[in-house]
Amino acid sequence: MSYVLHLQKDKKLAPIVGETVFTLKRRKNIPVRLMASIMSQQLSTKVAAVIYQRFLDLYGGKEPKAEAVLATPDTTLRSIGLSNAKVQYVKNVAAFCLEHGITDSKLNKLEDTAVIELLTQIKGVGRWTVEMLLMFSLGREDVFAVDDLGIQQAMIKCYKLQTEDSKQLKLQMQKIALKWSPYRTYACMHLWAWKDKAV
Repeated sequence: MSYVLHLQKDKKLAPIVGETVFTLKRRKNIPVRLMASIMSQQLSTKVAAVIYQRFLDLYGGKEPKAEAVLATPDTTLRSIGLSNAKVQYVKNVAAFCLEHGITDSKLNKLEDTAVIELLTQIKGVGRWTVEMLLMFSLGREDVFAVDDLGIQQAMIKCYKLQTEDSKQLKLQMQKIALKWSPYRTYACMHLWAWKDKAV
């Protein structure tokens, strides 16, 4: 896999990458993936999975269309464990996707920056959420999640970065990550895995 050799050129990242190879895949039904991302914000993976399953159960265990989500009463969505704000944000996603004709094929044709610009217009959807979508639903290889806490912690440890100034830290991270392009997503995946093992 060409990306491993490329990332191993970074001497500090090389031991983290090792011989492990990650793969990315495209997922279907991106609007629902975006709703799932909102539901999982600030929750453990385990809790998020439970809530998402309850969400699917509302629609007979299948991924719903945006229209069905909009037609679901707020109280029903709250009953699966969503806060008032998350109910609103999930519905915002459904309404926006309908209004703008957001489909998998439309998003697949757009550049990363265009996807970020488009989807961060939705109230409740931030840059980080769209970056995760680009990585894990659209299968984009060159996304760098500079705002991700796990990536920050891993890079601070790996590269002995100064943390006093948050803005300066992010600039340092972005500069280092430039060397990883066009495979920054894979670098992030290795950093997450390394951080989880190192804890």
